[in-house]
Amino acid sequence: MAKVLVIGGNFAGLTAALETRRRLHDKSHDITVISMKDHFLYVPSLIWVPFKEREIDDIVVPIEPVLRRHGVNFINETALKIDPFQSKVTTDKGNVFDYDYLVIATGPDLDLSLPGSDPALKNNTYIGTPAGALEIRQRFFDLLDNPGPVVVGAAPRAGCIGASYEFLFNIEYHLRRRGVRQKSPVVWVTPEPYLGHFGMNGVFGGSTSLKLFMNSRKIDYRVNAAIASIDKEKVTLESGEVIESALTMIMPPFLGQEVVRNSPGLGNEKGFIPVLPTYQHRDFSNIFAAGVAVDVPPFGTTPIPVGVPKTGFPAETEARIVAENISRVINGNHDLTGKPFGEIPGVCVMDAGHKEVLIYANHFARPRQFSVVLPNPTYNTTKRFLEKYFLWKARTGLARLP
Repeated sequence: MAKVLVIGGNFAGLTAALETRRRLHDKSHDITVISMKDHFLYVPSLIWVPFKEREIDDIVVPIEPVLRRHGVNFINETALKIDPFQSKVTTDKGNVFDYDYLVIATGPDLDLSLPGSDPALKNNTYIGTPAGALEIRQRFFDLLDNPGPVVVGAAPRAGCIGASYEFLFNIEYHLRRRGVRQKSPVVWVTPEPYLGHFGMNGVFGGSTSLKLFMNSRKIDYRVNAAIASIDKEKVTLESGEVIESALTMIMPPFLGQEVVRNSPGLGNEKGFIPVLPTYQHRDFSNIFAAGVAVDVPPFGTTPIPVGVPKTGFPAETEARIVAENISRVINGNHDLTGKPFGEIPGVCVMDAGHKEVLIYANHFARPRQFSVVLPNPTYNTTKRFLEKYFLWKARTGLARLP
């Protein structure tokens, strides 16, 4: 009997666990998920929470019942340390779990080294967590009573710039809808060398489309901009420019989770896992990784460092590769499948404030054979359909579906 341990229970972790279970026809193999959270969170919908278009309860699914129905064990504890030499994981409850195969799908921690970026200081609000989305809600409705400038953007090395764009367009839409937009100038600040770079060297037509949209919505913007500090009423750039702000949402860079950073020999200096195209650890063949936990170097250099987006579609793609490879090894087949991160397709539906933009590139990295940006100027239909679809998929545990 093989023991497969998965750390993390969101997109990558849930997919890896359920797909490994499905592919291992011998049910005597033990598959266990350890997660600090007892639920799946549909993170893309957090951008709607500040405007009361969603509540947190609308976008979460308890995962223990789903995993149990599919023959996967669930441990609601926080993994604190991994010993890759002894194949053991220690949790915050003092429990120690051994494994034959480990999947690290822990998602992101936040790099808050930028002065003033820690949400606890109340200078910057972060849209990527339920607590952050609810904090923005309070600040947004305070802004309606006392309108003022808004600054949205990303810090150098941020790897989820697309979500910042989505929040930008949503807050602009809701300020306009509530009649205070003229009193609330909106500024976009990004380390990207041009609009629509996204950490993947852009897609055909993306920069032009975003310029047109920014101009039509009267959103001022700064590209190639490095933020030096965030204060309660201003954002200071390294160029010396000071931008006044009554509400600031700057996307921080990601780190690997603390469990990796606490485990010598496992990750790099940022806590990300170096992997082969099979998503095996480069030094430990029985350890796999998927999602934000994977180390993906930038695709080329930019004047200001820009991180690579690793959430969503690539996370599920990697998790399926991991599940396939673990099942192959357990069944005695060492001919593993693989796909370098840069060859994974880039697929995204970006909310543009009750409008949407469909983005597709056949590879994350250049050279590409095809990429396209398709605006939908009527309504964000696809984005809302995907939310319902992925929540349904999480509730049913049908991770095999695309």
